[in-house]
Amino acid sequence: MTGWKQVLVQPSTPVLEVMQVLDSSKLQIVLVVDEQRKLLGSVTDGDIRRGILAGVSVEAPVERIMNRAPRACSVNDSRETVLASMKATKLHQIPLVDEDMRVQGLEVIDELIQNGGRDNWVVLMAGGYGSRLRPHTDNCPKPLLEVGQSPLLEIIIKELRKYGLRKFFIALHYKKEMIRDYFGDGKKWNVRIEYIQEEEKLGTAGALGLLPEKPTAPLLVMNSDLLTNVNYSLLFDYHREHGAAASMCVREYVMQVPFGVAKLDKHRLVSIEEKPKQHFFVNAGIYLLEPSALDLIAPNQRLDMNELLEELLRRKQQVNVFPIREYWLDVGRETDLEKANKEYPEYFVE
Repeated sequence: MTGWKQVLVQPSTPVLEVMQVLDSSKLQIVLVVDEQRKLLGSVTDGDIRRGILAGVSVEAPVERIMNRAPRACSVNDSRETVLASMKATKLHQIPLVDEDMRVQGLEVIDELIQNGGRDNWVVLMAGGYGSRLRPHTDNCPKPLLEVGQSPLLEIIIKELRKYGLRKFFIALHYKKEMIRDYFGDGKKWNVRIEYIQEEEKLGTAGALGLLPEKPTAPLLVMNSDLLTNVNYSLLFDYHREHGAAASMCVREYVMQVPFGVAKLDKHRLVSIEEKPKQHFFVNAGIYLLEPSALDLIAPNQRLDMNELLEELLRRKQQVNVFPIREYWLDVGRETDLEKANKEYPEYFVE
């Protein structure tokens, strides 16, 4: 129960401040209380991401997104009783309260996986030509372009390894031998690397049809031109919590119209909105797929990931959306590569 008081906030606390409390604590939960410390609600990373999808501003009070019916145990319950309750409800954390619902502590199941590893496999799509990054990619595949003095793909593997991911498949096409020669079997990074060879470009999902066998756990698929410090443990938790055939990571994208926009009622002017902003969620190039989703991909079938997800939707399968609120950059152009090298020291620590 060490440090639980640091995650207590008031219902009027802005969402942005709650995000900072959540990110700075290892407890993975924030408890919303009144002035007498009576439990009013709880906030997890999933609540924040669902709030983002719902368009809730980070300046809004946390009561807009909090879980108003959090589970709790009595401070007088035995540790065995508390842990049994947590396992039964699949909760990582549970507040301990007195008879007046005042928070007296927080029990946490430590599920860190640093010493073990996940059963999940990772497929990294590294076969692209990197045409928008020429001439840098004339003699070097894009995944080997350096950011912060390390190849981009090496940074991705190191980040994934932090979350217990150990088995990797790298899908190759353009300048494949250079990537094979650099990464080998992955022992240098304490991971296992195998390769998928695309004789012809198969699209962002087609290479999955070349996997030597079917995985037994959700498969993480990621483009190899992304610089991100997304919390993959939270992604796996979110996917499991919502239950679906697939989860697609998205990133908020804002466009500002550079003019005043007229709102009309037929031929009459109703109002003028000056330089409004439009908010979209765009594909972030990271996916989690249940093994059953791979049944829709035939060997050597050209298929893009959006086509696979659309087919799942046609079959009435649920597809989750996981909004990335961490650092994320698609290194697709020279300006992006320059930006990545400039920002790398701020967001990534060796």
